[in-house]
Amino acid sequence: MTESSETRSFVGGYLNIDKPRDWTSTDVVRKLKGVTRSRKIGHGGTLDPIATGVLPVCLGSATRFADTVLLGTKSYRVTMTLGASTDTFDSSGEITAEADWSSVTQEQIEGVIEGFLGKFEQLPPMYSAIHHNGKRLYELARQGIEVERPTRPVEVMRLELTMTRLPELVLDLECSHGFYARTLAHDIGEKLGTLGHLTGLVRTHAGIFKIEDAITIEQVVEAAESGDWRELVVPIDVTLQHLGAVKLNPMFVEMIKHGRPLAIGDVGTAEGKGMYAPGERLRAYSPEGDLLAILIFEPERLGWRPEKVLADL
Repeated sequence: MTESSETRSFVGGYLNIDKPRDWTSTDVVRKLKGVTRSRKIGHGGTLDPIATGVLPVCLGSATRFADTVLLGTKSYRVTMTLGASTDTFDSSGEITAEADWSSVTQEQIEGVIEGFLGKFEQLPPMYSAIHHNGKRLYELARQGIEVERPTRPVEVMRLELTMTRLPELVLDLECSHGFYARTLAHDIGEKLGTLGHLTGLVRTHAGIFKIEDAITIEQVVEAAESGDWRELVVPIDVTLQHLGAVKLNPMFVEMIKHGRPLAIGDVGTAEGKGMYAPGERLRAYSPEGDLLAILIFEPERLGWRPEKVLADL
């Protein structure tokens, strides 16, 4: 597909990709950049190569709203195996130790799993993309270097044992942003008095994106070759429904496009909304119904400041 004026007028949105196993998240972005010819593209939350499932890919102005996906809750189908630990905490790594698992009972497993519910501090694995003194932790780990790293606050809202076929366990997990399922598998193994590592991971939801609605890379390629891949795109404002919405007077549209603030009286009231609180945000639409920007209420400045303004690709 050659780039046309119609393509350039595309503002942006999301592709809910079902990431294939053994692809990195960067591999997916690189492939789709070539397919869609998008100049702005990124993903909304890294998935490890062994993982499959929901990987939201942000196109155009949607890259400015990636935090609405990144910071949302996520769900996973976790498969782990007892009896061995690896340097990466998953099956892609080298086995570092082995331990007997034969005395582990169903009752013991259920008790240990219950202990991971709620809020707690989690230590990220060395094989992770977290920065340390300008380097990624996994870069140091590959050199055999282990460094001290701070724990991170995380939350597990749901953790259910769905299958026990020892030494394999399958769990359904719902957790906060920044949670490492690999670390969970490792820690469960230790709590059970043996060892454990992750052997399979499927992300079943991320924010508003669900596995049942996900599409494959091949579907995007086929759509680009035979029709219009943009028909597969999820609009940006689908991820912003938690914010109120207002339609602006035509005279204020250009002001918003140029990042100029609006007075309190220039912005109408969202349906069913009374007074606004400092820092509150709204979706601002053109008279034609196109999403223009996210406005933030700053009463100390007597108005609304455009926090994020949509722009063409």
